[in-house]
Order: sequence, then structure tokens, then C-alpha cells
Amino acid sequence: MRSRSASIPDDGAAVTRALEIGVVGIGDRIDDGDAGQRERLARRVDRFASAPDGAFVITLDARGDVYLGRLAGPYARDDSAEAHAVDLVHVRPCDWRSTPLGDDELPAAIVQTLQRGGRNWQRVRDDDAGAHLSTVWAASGRR
Repeated sequence: MRSRSASIPDDGAAVTRALEIGVVGIGDRIDDGDAGQRERLARRVDRFASAPDGAFVITLDARGDVYLGRLAGPYARDDSAEAHAVDLVHVRPCDWRSTPLGDDELPAAIVQTLQRGGRNWQRVRDDDAGAHLSTVWAASGRR
């Protein structure tokens, strides 16, 4: 949950906000406002909004801790000053696990995705990763 805009500090504030208020999201600031950038943003927002409830999400905080959550509701736009300050305006409710994942709880496919360092809303297409995260989620007493 890092902004694609260079004008937004990459200091972890968006992740902190998301974990605190129980959302996951993406921003809408882009430095180059050309039509192509806007079209790509619209497609990202559409993919984000159409992801199924219950889908697992992963985020990395400023310390490098990895948090696991599950989508828990429909897309909304948050136009509050706080959301704009961290560029986290396209949001969905998210049930976050309260503690970060341990190294043994991270599937290899997730580690590889995080190492790429992207700023995109990404789908990890690995059945083993999904099954592993389901086990981790259930072991933490979550449904």
C-alpha cells in the first residue's frame, strides 16, 4: 500500500492507517497525468473493487513486518483529508490479523512477490500459497 506518486513519502503511513482502521487500499495520485496513466489506474481500481470478499491480502509495514488480512466488504472511496495525505483513497474493509506473520508462515510465492517491491495491487497465482495462508489464518483463530 505504497503510493505511486513521488510526492507521497514512502514512510509506511498508509499501511499504518490501513491496519489501524481496518481497510486495505490503493491510491489515485500519479505524477504524470496522461490518459494512459489514468486508464491503467482505472483498471487497477476495477480489479481491486471486483476481488472477492474473503480473498487474502498481504502488506508490508515500514519495519518489514508482513501482515495478513482478508477482504471483508465492498469497495468505497475515502475522500477524507487523512486518506488523501497518505494516498489511500480506494479502500475496502479488511480483517487484519493483529500480529505480523513469522518467517515460517510466509509461502515462498508471497516472499517472491514482496521481494519484487511492486506498488501494484497484485494477485499471487499459487494454489499452495492460498492453501498455506488458509491454514495460517485458521490457526490464528480466524474464520
